[in-house]
Amino acid sequence: MAEGTYVKLTKDQNALQEINPGELNQPIDVARVNARKCPECGQPLPQSYQPPADEDWSTGICGCAEDPESCFTGLFCPCVLFGRNIETLQEEISQNGACVCHVIFVEGGMALAAITALVSGIDPDTTLLIVEGLLFAWWGCGIYTSMARQSLQRKYHLKDSPCDPCMVHCCMHWCALCQEHRETRSRLANDHRETTMVDPPPVQEMNARSKPDQEMKARSKRVQEMNSRSKQESASSSSSSSSSSVNDAENRLAIQPV
Repeated sequence: MAEGTYVKLTKDQNALQEINPGELNQPIDVARVNARKCPECGQPLPQSYQPPADEDWSTGICGCAEDPESCFTGLFCPCVLFGRNIETLQEEISQNGACVCHVIFVEGGMALAAITALVSGIDPDTTLLIVEGLLFAWWGCGIYTSMARQSLQRKYHLKDSPCDPCMVHCCMHWCALCQEHRETRSRLANDHRETTMVDPPPVQEMNARSKPDQEMKARSKRVQEMNSRSKQESASSSSSSSSSSVNDAENRLAIQPV
């Protein structure tokens, strides 16, 4: 093994900041390291922080009749309702993308299950494999669609009602979509109602602009007054001169001998 040699650093290559012995061995704030952190942003929470209690859903899982529009949409076009819910909760995901995913996996699986049930010429072992695959796919779709329900519950601190979100979507998928749509719409309506509209203050002109305008107006007023005074003085002087000339003419006529 080749022996290593130390290279002596010059003055220019030395570190700009010298580190004193023991400077790096600073005590660690254990309380801050072990403090609770927000699951959303990761910031440490104060010790007195108490998480808000979970609330009940505004409508039940079987309250589809309370909103006929969302009920019919969820019954005949669940992909459209699912896309609307996803777009409302997560703006980075478009409604069309979520709708297409729902059509491929949920509606496509249902169509394959219907074809398998109607076609009787398939081998029983093959049919069993298809059924097992469809059940597994339905469970995977339940996990995927329940992610929107979980994000809704985290956002508004809602309870797991009537049970786990994945189980709700696996057993009552259409009812869960309608309930999520009703809850989202009611929450957004309450948020808009609580916001107050504040009119902006009227636009005020700067004093630096208004003062020169006022000075210009005052100067023009003074000039007009001076012009009117000069006109009056000239008119009075002309009238006095004319009257004096008339008096001189009368005096001359009076002095002439008869």
